[in-house]
Amino acid sequence: MEMIDLFTMRENYNRQQIMLCFNGPISRSLIEEIGNALRNYLSAEQVQPSAAMDVFAVYIEMTQNIRHYARTKNWADQDAGATVVVSRDGAGRYVVSAGNLIERPDGQALLERVEELSGYDKAQLKAAYKEQLRKPRDADAVSGAGLGLIDIARKASEPLQASLRELSDGRAFISLRAVM
Repeated sequence: MEMIDLFTMRENYNRQQIMLCFNGPISRSLIEEIGNALRNYLSAEQVQPSAAMDVFAVYIEMTQNIRHYARTKNWADQDAGATVVVSRDGAGRYVVSAGNLIERPDGQALLERVEELSGYDKAQLKAAYKEQLRKPRDADAVSGAGLGLIDIARKASEPLQASLRELSDGRAFISLRAVM
């Protein structure tokens, strides 16, 4: 195995203002530990409590959704992994990005839902959130692109962005980006 160029990686992370990056299988305890590290980082940076809470909540929602999806598919760790990045953009806003393998039809449906939500203003997102809350939950249904995604869109300061990279095995890699 070739040596990883950590210096170049570090320089890229610094240039892109990446403060947290994770790639690999994600467990409940790992989500919690990374979440604690993120919370500590935001506290040390003296981020406004409401902004820190939004960043933390979006990170938790994205990673828990990834973990839940992989578990419903009974995927092995290699396929059940996540790529999660928390960074800052040029305007100093926090950006939470997460990606994972997904069945192509599920990915296409999620992409369409993100595109739909991206066209909503804050009032429409609030109404959609309330409507989703009122819907009865079927205990046997596999949830997806529901309340959590709407909540992420509500916390974001600009429309969510998503992309889907199709793979040759009938799956795809979905990437979701939220700016706070």
